[in-house]
Amino acid sequence: MQTTSLDDLAVRFAAGTSTVLSALLPPGIQHEVGHFNVFNLANIAPAASAVSEPFACRTFHKISFLTAHSDFSFNSRTVKIRQPTLLFTTPKTAAHWLPYGQQTGYCSVFTPEFLHPTKSGAILDELPIFKSPEPPFFMLAEADAARVQRIFEQMEAEITSSYAYKYDLLRAYALELIHLGQKLQPAAGPHPHHDAFARTTAMFVELLELQFPLQSRQQKVALRTAKEYASHLAVHVNHLNKVLKETTGLTTTELIAGRLLQEAKALLLQTDWTIAEIADALGFSDFAHFAKFFKSHTAVPPAAFRTQTKV
Repeated sequence: MQTTSLDDLAVRFAAGTSTVLSALLPPGIQHEVGHFNVFNLANIAPAASAVSEPFACRTFHKISFLTAHSDFSFNSRTVKIRQPTLLFTTPKTAAHWLPYGQQTGYCSVFTPEFLHPTKSGAILDELPIFKSPEPPFFMLAEADAARVQRIFEQMEAEITSSYAYKYDLLRAYALELIHLGQKLQPAAGPHPHHDAFARTTAMFVELLELQFPLQSRQQKVALRTAKEYASHLAVHVNHLNKVLKETTGLTTTELIAGRLLQEAKALLLQTDWTIAEIADALGFSDFAHFAKFFKSHTAVPPAAFRTQTKV
């Protein structure tokens, strides 16, 4: 049996031996941004014995759900498909597919424009599933296979519907398959040093911002010290200080103080809270400690700052 390129297969799925790109596209999709189609392999007539020249369909990403016996070959490697398998390929994938007998399953094809960030919120080439050096494939457990089957059935039904926003819905289905594949990917290996530091910094900033804004006198800042933040991030305080110093140029304590000062200024100018109430909400033990903290950073006492700025 002769192997078939995935690009050639996509063309034959759509219109026999047609090599017209528009044959891949359902009616009306030209009015959308990008191109998308979905094929049910069970409805495809068996291929002719003479295989046509490979079709240069180099603009499509593909998500395939293969449920019958076949072989998938890439980079001198052959994967034997013997159970439901979810497969992701890109325009750069050089691969061939060898089916055995009548096939079942689905294949969807789309251009990068179809999942443009303004439409999907995702940057296709930045998604881990499409950054893999080899085409990711996943032998699916029964529950995952049933889920993927349902998604493709919904795609198949929606592609021919008259719903005005059907392509938005099809994008959502495609993204659901992409995210399912990414969840099935093995955990990434150790990140480079700078990536790990950036991730820790982002987690710290997120945790810091969760303390604010203060919207009532009863609300209190929960975390005040570098040690408390390190504990919540499950890292040693010395490590957190090292990371933040390298990525921001400031220590943990300096970053916390800066955010407390920002909130103190906002409360002084935008509320009628007393300075004692502001001090309490920000976690200072008393008015005196807050006044000393505020003056050390602004050169004026909090009362003077409120009066001078509001004038």
